[in-house]
Amino acid sequence: MTEQIEKIRKVIEPLRQEIINHKVYSAIKDIDDLKVFMQYHVYAVWDFMSLLKTLQKNLTCTTVPWFPKGSANTRHLINEIVVGEESDLDLNGIRKSHFEMYLDAMHQCGADTYQIEYFLDVLKKTENLNLAFTASKTPKEASDFVNFTFEIIDSNKDYLQSAIFTFGREDLIPGMFISMVNDIHRNFPNNIAIFKYYLERHIEVDGDQHSHLALQMTSNLCGTNQLFWEEAEKITINSLQKRINLWDGAHRKIMNRKTTANI
Repeated sequence: MTEQIEKIRKVIEPLRQEIINHKVYSAIKDIDDLKVFMQYHVYAVWDFMSLLKTLQKNLTCTTVPWFPKGSANTRHLINEIVVGEESDLDLNGIRKSHFEMYLDAMHQCGADTYQIEYFLDVLKKTENLNLAFTASKTPKEASDFVNFTFEIIDSNKDYLQSAIFTFGREDLIPGMFISMVNDIHRNFPNNIAIFKYYLERHIEVDGDQHSHLALQMTSNLCGTNQLFWEEAEKITINSLQKRINLWDGAHRKIMNRKTTANI
């Protein structure tokens, strides 16, 4: 891997460790705590697909007439991830997107999905993120997270989209979720089987081939352009900070719930 990739990895390692070891994981003591976490996390599960589909649009040919576009390895990576994320097999062998699988997991454990579903309903009708956030009363940390993702999408800079996809999503996801999976089976009953399956699927898929190919994709897109690498490093730091802020928001909500319950 390139020297620039290793430089970014070194710079962001403290942020990665902060996310992987975030206090929100140890705060999840019961099923009600998990419900709160999921109500925040579901926004990141959803906006990942918009980022992924943007990369598919920019790095593969999605128009007619078709022509070969870009690197075949990049096309393979993007299309393979799209297939997995948009039409994976759920716990019962039924084809579903990972977002739909996550909603199923929320339903199974009794988490409220009204907020995210109302947000998507308003967004579909208005195509206005801010209006959808306001109408659904989306937590600020979640709206900030999604707004950042869409700022990068709207930048039309594929190397930045690739950077946050690689370092803020694909390369990060295995380590981040291992922290939760290690204890989840012991701490929670079988009514979170779908959530456990969802986490294990991400660790299995993202921890090896996809992560490596995503790093190569970012390296190819930044190439020898030093300005691209500097922008990629800066935007990666911002993306990880947004994740930390999202987890901080979930942690505050969980702790407030505990305080209120003890009054």
